[in-house]
Amino acid sequence: MSEVPNDIDLSRIPKHVAIIMDGNGRWAKKQGFLTRMRGHEIGVEALRDIATASAEIGIEYLTVYAFSTENWNRPKAEVGALMELLVSTLGKELDTLQKNEIRLNSIGQTDALPKKCQRELNEVKDATRNNKRMTLTLALNYGAKTEIVNAVQTISEKVASGEMKSTDIDESVIDQHMFTADIPHPDLLIRTSGEYRISNYLLWQIAYSELYFTPVLWPDFKKHDLHDAIRTYQGRERRFGKTSEQIQST
Repeated sequence: MSEVPNDIDLSRIPKHVAIIMDGNGRWAKKQGFLTRMRGHEIGVEALRDIATASAEIGIEYLTVYAFSTENWNRPKAEVGALMELLVSTLGKELDTLQKNEIRLNSIGQTDALPKKCQRELNEVKDATRNNKRMTLTLALNYGAKTEIVNAVQTISEKVASGEMKSTDIDESVIDQHMFTADIPHPDLLIRTSGEYRISNYLLWQIAYSELYFTPVLWPDFKKHDLHDAIRTYQGRERRFGKTSEQIQST
């Protein structure tokens, strides 16, 4: 904790930070590599450092966009290489997760991933299930629209079967049927690489999240960049529809 800058208020650390890790391919091209995969490989190193820094500063939940439902449309060779990278990374990073008491979690349609990926993912999740310091959630084969459709379908089936009434449906019921049912909504969403889009990520959950965009490409995103994002977050007033005067009075 001694490495945390003095100007960061440890009593106001965001409980849940979500990140869109963007810019791996552009980083590789900028560095002169012939393929995008080197960017993804260095991106894994960046995730290791940011996950460790997040646990160190007191963030309880870190959720990262690792592979979207739309990413299947990328060149077949790149998708295959990404799946291989996922398998090799999970095993290699187990020691880091255990050392930092980080529990691995996942959201998305992971049953559509290659069997080898599913097996490795489940093994690491099981090995880290008792870690309490921070939960690192990988959004894999994840799309927010698909998540919402699945929730609507499940709730509709329950209404049709008489398990619940349509009048029972409120925000909390929808929350309970999302992939993130056991995770609080993000306080802060970070997107790297200078893009100003949400890209089908946690659309339901970020209704009142603070958004932070940075031009830094994901492989170059370091601990001090995370600290900059948290400083910006702490400089904002979260009103949740109320006035400044109401917030200040409480």
